[in-house]
Amino acid sequence: MDQLIFFINKVLVAGTVLGSIYALGAIGVTLIFGILRFAHFAHGDMMTMGAFFAFLLALVFYHYGIIFPIPMGFVVLPVAMAITAAVALGLDKTLYAPLRRRGAKPVTLLIASIGATLMIQGLVRLFFGTGTYSFFDYGETKTILKFDMGWLGGTRPITFTEPQLIMVIVTVILIVALNLFLTRTRLGKAMRAMSDNADLAQVSGINTQVVVRVTWIIAGALACAAGTMLSLDVSLKPDLAFNIVLPIFAAAIVGGLGQAYGAIAGGFLLGFAETLGVFNWSTLFKPMLSGVLPDWIVIPNDLSLVPTEYKLTVSFVILVMTLLWRPTGIFKGAST
Repeated sequence: MDQLIFFINKVLVAGTVLGSIYALGAIGVTLIFGILRFAHFAHGDMMTMGAFFAFLLALVFYHYGIIFPIPMGFVVLPVAMAITAAVALGLDKTLYAPLRRRGAKPVTLLIASIGATLMIQGLVRLFFGTGTYSFFDYGETKTILKFDMGWLGGTRPITFTEPQLIMVIVTVILIVALNLFLTRTRLGKAMRAMSDNADLAQVSGINTQVVVRVTWIIAGALACAAGTMLSLDVSLKPDLAFNIVLPIFAAAIVGGLGQAYGAIAGGFLLGFAETLGVFNWSTLFKPMLSGVLPDWIVIPNDLSLVPTEYKLTVSFVILVMTLLWRPTGIFKGAST
């Protein structure tokens, strides 16, 4: 039983948390691609920027000694999401919109997004340096929740932190809200129509400029949510998104580019795939097979598929397999 509890802690809990972050990040990537047809490589750094906005807002509350029963990062999250959405709108207005008006091709917009990446990284390092920060260095503590499993014969508890629990709840709320917006509102249906066929949507009378603005608002807000939750789970640093850019793009492609629901599925798929890949399976197999296998068969102490420091290779392998065998992804998104 203890081995199963260890599996739940290291795979199910960790995979759910990681999948939540990947899903929120991938939704923004896939929405931008679906509406504007280019890969926004600056999305990861928008996540970092949003996390720093939340951190600055939290510092204001810390300075005045204002304490809430939940971590401050979640208290200030709605305001930080609004600020990041406004910055995303400004980025589109000053950088991408002029290029679109001149008839720039998607590859040109992609290159411009790389420039936006360098610009955001430079600004973050200019104001915050290269150090590491934490929301829990100013009086708050990261509460660890434990569920006793003694009633099932286990001696270990199922453990996760309070931010992880709230993170999953917030992710569910945001996904449900996005689903209702896309399926129940006129603007959401217009976004889906423009994602399917932009020219036909414009001929049908849909205000494509409004759809583009709303796309950036949603993408910026969700990027802030993903970045803030990631920094609450680990730590906040200027290169926060360095190891997450590939997984969120992989999640968007695996789920189907342009498909919001595909991004959610791809995010959780990659989250669980990574935790399964780095999990040490000998902790399960040794007790199960003890006394069953012949003495000459020795189970290694480490049976993880990939070392922890190389877990990004899991996303890369899944991405390559998807591109080779199903380029349109799980939900048949755009392949070009």
